[in-house]
Amino acid sequence: MSPVSSTTPPERPGKVIALHLNYPSRAKQRGRTPAKPSYFVKPTTSISTSGTPVERPAGTELLAFEGEIALIIGKQARHVSPGEGWSCVESVTAANDFGVYDLRHADGGSNLRSKGGDGFTPLGPATIPAAEVDPRNLRVRTWVNGELVQDDTTEDLIFDFGTLVADLSQLSTLEPGDVILTGTPAGSSVVQPGDTVEVEVSHGDLTTGRLVTPVTEGTTPLPEFSAQPKIDDNQREQAYGDRESAGLPAEFVLTEELKTKLTSVGTATLSAQLRKNGYNHVSIDGLGSTRPDTKLIGRARTLRYVPFREDLFTSHGGGFNAQKRAIDSLNPGDVLVMEARGEKGTGTIGDILALRAQVRGAAGIVTDGGVRDLAAVAALDIPTYHSGPHPAVLGRRHVPWDVDITVACGGATVQPGDVIVGDSDGVLVIPPHLAEKIADAAIEQERQETFIAEQVANGESVDGLYPMNERWKARYAQWRP
Repeated sequence: MSPVSSTTPPERPGKVIALHLNYPSRAKQRGRTPAKPSYFVKPTTSISTSGTPVERPAGTELLAFEGEIALIIGKQARHVSPGEGWSCVESVTAANDFGVYDLRHADGGSNLRSKGGDGFTPLGPATIPAAEVDPRNLRVRTWVNGELVQDDTTEDLIFDFGTLVADLSQLSTLEPGDVILTGTPAGSSVVQPGDTVEVEVSHGDLTTGRLVTPVTEGTTPLPEFSAQPKIDDNQREQAYGDRESAGLPAEFVLTEELKTKLTSVGTATLSAQLRKNGYNHVSIDGLGSTRPDTKLIGRARTLRYVPFREDLFTSHGGGFNAQKRAIDSLNPGDVLVMEARGEKGTGTIGDILALRAQVRGAAGIVTDGGVRDLAAVAALDIPTYHSGPHPAVLGRRHVPWDVDITVACGGATVQPGDVIVGDSDGVLVIPPHLAEKIADAAIEQERQETFIAEQVANGESVDGLYPMNERWKARYAQWRP
């Protein structure tokens, strides 16, 4: 293949707008599929040409590439429809949306520093006229040091190109020469100084040619008055694309098989096995359940309330506050665990938000505070564990503060991702790395207790039987299925 023309992308477009998620392969990797497109703006000074190096800022380590298709606007677009959007595109070209994950924390989601650096948006080398291609049949590929790492097409995009142009044109006039980056497929990862990244967009025999970007190491560290690089395991996973590539241990998965095991045994048995493994402070105490006949099992999501203070409630209590964000971000199988300091003098959840949790697929709710609208909450399918009913609203004693952090609930420490199991006896917190071991040991314990109960029912003395001595262990081994 060879470029269709020598036309090159604009060196200084009026606007550079980038889309967050658009390829199903990338959405699957990120664990979410957006209902509507969302964007960020990149400075025009981030534009560079093929062959121009990109510099990884000094002191950072997570510079990631994102091979993309860039749309170059050919005529003014304002309030156009999705059906009209593609006609406003003059041409397409290859793009690389570089980003340094070490600085994602710095700008509250705007991506200015993480993705706005000089040279962070190489385009080219040539363009393909939009009139000569089917926008649903473009292909984008990326190579790192000659190895193909991204290869996808526009056949099943979440948002087609016409819709993107139309959406952006509703509030901002798109001008000729503006550039829209349309998202990257799975395969984006971290590159190092010395690597070379190449991106190509093609349509049959038409191609942009390969957009070549060498990676170099910056030598000037960020001064103290600037936000400093900061990374954690989550940013490493996001930058590399998955935990394995980032060198992180595999994430614990609460499988259906493990759920079945944990559901088959009581919390009393699980508690005994946790104690045998040295865990004596993992019960969430002092709570009752709206559905004591329903077994609770799921992974913890957490919410923390702080004591009421007028100015803090004014700033954090209204609107889409932490409580509502926590509820609205629940996924199927999650258990929302709330730290309310054991405060019973107000509600921490009511019927509407509890219903929203159920609709989101949550497995249950656990709070060491009060519950409003108890009869309505109790009528829901999901169990809610609480310290008692109270008619008062949240703002009487609490300010919703933090989501998905380590919390204290009912005397137990709970971290996001912990396994939560509850029944009529109470609620337990099981560290994920112990869940399989505890479940298997609990099943064996209950099997032994079934044998012991049969012997007691037959008139045997508990002496030497409960717990079993060697003679009874031998008989149990014969009995055991």
